[in-house]
This record gives sequence, C-alpha cells and structure tokens, in this order.
Amino acid sequence: MSWSLFLLRRLAALVPTLAALSVLVFGATELLPGDAVGAVAGPDATEAERAAVRERLGLDDDPVTRYLRWAGGAVRGDLGTAYTGGRAVHELIASRLPHSLLLAGLALAVTVPLSIALGLWAGSRAGRRADRAVSTGVLLVAGLPEFVTATALWWLLAGELGLLPRVSLVPLGGSPLDTPEILVLPALTLAATGVAVGTRLVRSASAEAVASPWIEAARLRGVGGARLAVRHVLPGALAPATQAFGLITGALVGGAIVVETVYGYPGIGLELQQAVAHRDIPLVQGIALVLCAATLATVLLADLAARALDPRRGSLR
Repeated sequence: MSWSLFLLRRLAALVPTLAALSVLVFGATELLPGDAVGAVAGPDATEAERAAVRERLGLDDDPVTRYLRWAGGAVRGDLGTAYTGGRAVHELIASRLPHSLLLAGLALAVTVPLSIALGLWAGSRAGRRADRAVSTGVLLVAGLPEFVTATALWWLLAGELGLLPRVSLVPLGGSPLDTPEILVLPALTLAATGVAVGTRLVRSASAEAVASPWIEAARLRGVGGARLAVRHVLPGALAPATQAFGLITGALVGGAIVVETVYGYPGIGLELQQAVAHRDIPLVQGIALVLCAATLATVLLADLAARALDPRRGSLR
C-alpha cells in the first residue's frame, strides 16, 4: 500500500470514529446525575425562573435535536457556552489544555526512554531472573490505581521528605513553568503508570524479536550484549512499541483527570472534574470531545511513525 493511500485510509477512518464518539459523549452527559437547570438557576429559583432557564438553554428540545445542534456547532469550532461563568467552552479549554499537555509531555519524556530501556533489557533476557523481576515490578505498578500512586508519592516526597510542594498551584496569571517544582509530583505519577505499561509492551515486542531468525543469525556472527539489543532487537521492536506509546500518550492526557484532581493542578482534568460536579454539560461535552479528538490524532501519528520505523518496509513509499 502506498504512503498516500495509507494516510487517506487512516484519515477516512477518523471521521466516523470521532462521530461515533461524539454520540457516546452526548449520551453519557445525558445520564449525568443532577439537574442542570437547578445548577444554573440556583436552589431558590421559582418554577417560572426554572422554565425560563430551561427554554434559554434549549433543554426543552428532544435529544436528537440537541445533539445535532451541538455537533453542528462543534464542526464549526463552537462548543457552546459554559453554564458556570458564561465563558465560551473553547476559550476555557484553550486556557487549560496547554497545562495538561505540558504535564503529559514531561511524563512522556520520562516514560519513553525508561520503557524502552527496561523493556529491551527484560525482553532480551526472556524467561530469566532479570525478566521476571522487571515483569513483576511493572505489573504491580500498573495494577495500582493512579490515585494510590499519587497518594503514595505525595506522602513520601511532599509529606515525609518535604522535597516538593504539597499542592501544584500555578501563580495567578502565570504558567506552570514559573514554578517548575509543582510539575514534578503529577508528572512522576503519570510517568509511573506509563513506564509500567510501556515496559510490558516493549518487553513483549522485544522478546518476539529476539526469537526471530535474524537475531539468531546476528548471534552466530558474534554479536551480543548491548550491541545486539540496540542494533538488532530494538529496530524490530520499535514499530509496535511506537503504536503502544501512541495509546499511552492518549492515556496520559486522560489519566491527568485523576492526577490533577489529587494535586490541584489547573489542567483540563481538574476543569472536567469541576464541570461534572457543577453539572456544566456544555463544558463536560466540549472537554470530552477534545480529549477524544486528541487521542485519535495521537494514535494516527503513532501509526504513521510505526509505518516509517517498520524495518520490513525500509522506507516510506
């Protein structure tokens, strides 16, 4: 398959996938507990005031009409207006998403090299003691809920040792980079899960590559140790590992919801948690849709990178 056809087919698959996800997002917000009208009108509003709010928000329309109105606006870049504060949803997302992307980027910068190093080391020693030790360790970390990992790191690094701030507060009107120490705990928490999952995937791909005929041929030529792992095992494992890292990247942004809430970090995850708490449906829908689109874009880029790195193809054509 040519490079252009491969790209077109992937892009064509994204559109119906995102459309299906938008339906799921809209349907899920319809099931949120609570009353959006009550959240906007206030607890002391009269029935007449509640009716006026319901009409203004368009909640009297049937779900299909409301979905089509919302989806049509999203296609034009209009995600609606948040119930709380009255700001445009896209403006709120634009103000918080860079903070989460920065956090995910830092976590990924730790996740990728560590996952490759540990996975390659374990996969090259499949079945040995080193492989069992690494596999057991990452399995334990991967099995821990993120809030448990976050709490443990907070207790150790911020509580007992006092090395880092207890809360990741950004100065008013500033950037997280103004106080970079607030990024350490949330980034480490995200990276812990990312490294655990990434290591298992790289280890699996590396073990499969080690069992291939060309690795045996390299060994017969006297190649061994780090040279064998880096020059012969890694290229065969890199393509599937790249696709795995694409999924991990999307999971890092999604996982920030828990981590940002624990540390009070002002990213898109904390904004989503607060929007759900206040029954701010347009904001919940907008954030969820943007996260879905970002994840799909990440997976697409990972597929393209994996195709480029696949040694069986040699080069893109």
